[in-house]
This record gives sequence, structure tokens and C-alpha cells, in this order.
Amino acid sequence: MAEAIDVIDLGKLGEAFRTDPHPVYAGLRERGPVHRVRLPPPEGHETWLVVGYEEARAALADPRLAKDPARLGITFLDEQLIGKYLLIADPPQHTRLRGLVSRAFTMRRVEELRPRVQQITDELLDTMLPHGRADLVESLAYPLPLTVICELLGVPEIDRTEFRKISSEAVAPTSAESEYEAFVRLAEYLVALIEDKRRTGPGGDLLSDLIRTTAEDGDRLSLEELRGMAFLLLIAGHETTVGLITNCVHALLTHPAQLGALRADLTLVDGAVEEALRYEGPVENATFRFAAEPLEIAGTPIARGETVMIGLTAADRDGTRFPAPDRFDIHRETRGHLAFGHGIHYCLGAPLARLEARTAIRSLLERAPGLTLDGPTGDWLPGTLMRGMRTLRVRW
Repeated sequence: MAEAIDVIDLGKLGEAFRTDPHPVYAGLRERGPVHRVRLPPPEGHETWLVVGYEEARAALADPRLAKDPARLGITFLDEQLIGKYLLIADPPQHTRLRGLVSRAFTMRRVEELRPRVQQITDELLDTMLPHGRADLVESLAYPLPLTVICELLGVPEIDRTEFRKISSEAVAPTSAESEYEAFVRLAEYLVALIEDKRRTGPGGDLLSDLIRTTAEDGDRLSLEELRGMAFLLLIAGHETTVGLITNCVHALLTHPAQLGALRADLTLVDGAVEEALRYEGPVENATFRFAAEPLEIAGTPIARGETVMIGLTAADRDGTRFPAPDRFDIHRETRGHLAFGHGIHYCLGAPLARLEARTAIRSLLERAPGLTLDGPTGDWLPGTLMRGMRTLRVRW
């Protein structure tokens, strides 16, 4: 008779887990690096969760853990409505898609954005600072990366309030129904956007480049692939950076000595951003992987077809890799953190996210002396994918 598996119901932990999951992950790590868990609603299903650093790093690069559910005869909502994209593709398809995108999404293009990122940041602060207090998410952390990615992709000025609601439901759904509606609306919007660009002819933006991009063998992205790529770049290209900026400011404001050290030497801003990525990264858990064949992780047998969730937040608080992991320390050596993933699925937009966060944090501290929290923090996002706050009230 097979041994019964202890399933840990994370949903029963309620608001305490959503607000601060780190003690829970620490307790799990003490018991072992891999656990069977039931996720909180609206996900609600069981999965394997990897919480140890070494095990997580190895799992992120393990080809036996597939990202494409179609290999197991499964199709999820995002692929049905949006199309195939990098996060749900495996080699050779992933290699092909990333190769076509990488041609248009280069370090040179990111570096060319530096003056524009600074200009957008300055304009947002010009609007925000005279009021003496603000919701940092609404005034800076959200509009900065959204404006940058929309301009980069060539997305026209959009209703930010409405778009924020749709994109938030896609990555941190409050219900299965609202998640479905969000994906339907996103799919409709992206198809219309791609068709409009095809009709009006080439522009100088990334989406136009992707429409025109042809590999040496004549390979091009299909409409479904273009839609999937636009979805990934537009949603992942701003939602994660919102969380990074917000979480970094929150960590600094709740650690006055670290904030003081950074104010005294703003050249430490790179270290502050990297430590924020390790300490409270914007992606709590990597998107699901599927066991394409039976395997073991740290001695735990995983059957073919079972899902595996890799805890980026949990791994980056593993004391065997980062001493005193619950201490926020901007002088820390953070190399090897997993906030952007690892392996072939390492975040394509990491250089842009770093540029935006460093620019936002430095400019905010330069121009807002006396910056402090203005009351309790807002609600943390639901679900186990994104780690961030809906609001962060600050004053100066």
C-alpha cells in the first residue's frame, strides 16, 4: 500500500499567509525542501512545492519539468484564449520563440530607454510631490513601467484604470469567473492591436518589429504566437516591476537604518534593488511545471503528470544560501538570487525591470526627503503567483 502523503492546506492559513508567507515557508524548509500543498482559492488544487534554494535552482533548469501542458494533453485558459507564449513552451518551440523575440528585445534597446525612463519618472514625481502624500502604487510604481512597456511595444494610450483592473485579474485573480473575463478581454484587445499594426504598416516599436521579424530560414511568428508574446511582454513587462518598486520602497521604509545608509550613499541603489528582489521579490512562485516523466526532487518521488511549483520567495529566504535571510541588508551579496528565475526561462525583461526600479528609487529618494509610511500598508495581492501590495500610502 502506498504511503499516505501529508498535504498542507495553505488556504486554511487565511489572511496571515497572504500578508506574510515567509514564516510558513521557513517552517516548511525546516521539515524538508519539497512538500505537497493545497493552494489557497481561487486556485485551490494540490501541487508539489519546492522551498529549498538548491532544489529550486536545480528544478528551474530541469528539462524533465515541462512548461508546456500540451505534452500531457492539458490545455489551460491562457493558451486557449491568448495563444502559445514563452512561459508555456518547451524546446524546441521555446528556443524558436525566444530566438525570434530576442532579436528585437536587446540590451541595446533597453539602454536606449534610459533617458525616457528618467523623463517619465521625473514627470510622475512632478505631479506627485506637491501633494505631500500619495499612494505610491497609483502615482509611481504602476504608471512608470506601464508607460514604458506601452511605448516600447507601440501600444497606444490606454485607459490605465481599466487596464490595471484587467491585468491584475489575469495575474492575481480574485475568482475563476473574473480571471476568465480578463483573459477574454485581453485576447480581444491584443488581436485588434496586432491587426491595426499590420494594416497601418511598420512602426519603430517592438511589436511592429515582432510582426516583421523573420529568421534566416524564413520563420515568422503566427498571429497566435504574436498575441501570446504581446500578452507576456505587456503583462509581465509591467506587473512584476510594479511589485518590485513597491516592495523595495516598503522594505526601505520599514528598515530605517537601511534607508539611512542608502540616502547617505545613493550609489548603493543597485544593491538595494537586488536585496529587495531577494528579500521580497515580485514573483512569489514560478508558474507551474509538469513532470514529463517520473522523477525525484530531494528524494521525493514526483509522478509523471503531476504539477510542481517552485518557490522563488521561499528559496531566496533559505539560510543555507543567504545567511540571516529574514534580515533586509542592502550591503548583502545577493548573487544567485532566483527572483528572475534560472535556466532557459530566465526573465527576458530583467534588465528593463532593474533599470526602471533603480531609476524610480533613486529619483524618489533624491526628491522626497522625509519619505515615510502614511498609515498601514494596503492589501497584499491574492493568489500565490504575484507578491505585492495593492496600495502603499506614503508622505514626505
